[in-house]
Amino acid sequence: MIIEKKKVLEALRKITTPGEGKNMVESGAIQNIVVFGDEVVVDVVIGNPSMQAKKRTEVEIMKAIHGEVHEKAKVVVNVKVVAPETPEIKGKPIPGIHNIIAVASGKGGVGKSTVTANLATSLAQMGFRVGVLDADVYGPSIPMMFDVAGVQPQSVQVDGKSYIQPIENYGVKILSIGFFTNANQAVIWRGPMAAKALNQLIFESYWGELDFLLIDFPPGTGDIHLSMMQALPITGAVVVSTPQKIALADARRGVAMFQQENINVPVLGIVENMAYFTPEELPNHKYYLFGKEGAKHLAADLHVPFLGEVPLVQSICESGDTGRPIALQEGSGQAVAFQTLAQEVVKNVVARNENLPPSEAIRITNTAGCSAK
Repeated sequence: MIIEKKKVLEALRKITTPGEGKNMVESGAIQNIVVFGDEVVVDVVIGNPSMQAKKRTEVEIMKAIHGEVHEKAKVVVNVKVVAPETPEIKGKPIPGIHNIIAVASGKGGVGKSTVTANLATSLAQMGFRVGVLDADVYGPSIPMMFDVAGVQPQSVQVDGKSYIQPIENYGVKILSIGFFTNANQAVIWRGPMAAKALNQLIFESYWGELDFLLIDFPPGTGDIHLSMMQALPITGAVVVSTPQKIALADARRGVAMFQQENINVPVLGIVENMAYFTPEELPNHKYYLFGKEGAKHLAADLHVPFLGEVPLVQSICESGDTGRPIALQEGSGQAVAFQTLAQEVVKNVVARNENLPPSEAIRITNTAGCSAK
């Protein structure tokens, strides 16, 4: 029995590469074919690292050769996975969105999502068109804070194309991974999978005209942050911290991430959350439970603006739990704090746009660094 390499190639042209529209030969997935009498060795490369994709590739190659070439051929398939080091997201602006603000923190538990929700609400009350993208894939809390948990986004047709329609409440358009996952189950995704989901929320949604799109980043400085900055030209970043030394150390690293030479996202300023505690019965007293003005001093040390302080008040937490941001309570001290914060953010965005060129999305070149696109 003699097997011809040409017939093997013809058989493999009938197999589609997983995740692509081309066949395995046209896509370049077939790296090498060696024939020894009745034995065929096929080296193939795929980009999907899942065991299911690898097994499917192996089985389909065997079936194709047995069915199209010779049923008794001895087939050996060597499947190699060459997954991209970073998610395949290309940086580009979103039509109609004028400013994209990253709200980040060096560590969890400092109230980043609370600041995002109330900042967005305050901006909307000032008359701006505002959206919030919840990029905290593993702990999405924005839907609960806007009282839209459990709501299912619908699709909308725009120019013959189907888009995801953001949920709207309190004048703010909202999208979150939380709308598409089970609240009782953990999201266990690797970086590329999480980035792909966020990519869909970014570019396959119809945001319309927005003055500000706030992105609620996950805590830390990791893969999602790089993916989002690769995906979008971020206008500037707001870093949230508490006065506590351990939080300030992480906030310093958060600022350093945005200021890294090849990332170069302008830092609009630092917010000090849980700055002090004032009991209701003693409205003129301030108790600095976590230290005094730590974030303000950090901002001065790093030469970035200090955007303001937000007190540690039970009503702020309760308003988040009930889905009605405290910024909606006009006249309250807490609402005034967030209104002041919103005014400072707007002022610094205007200054940034007047004095600096538009941001560019970055192109990640490897896991250790990045280069400007």
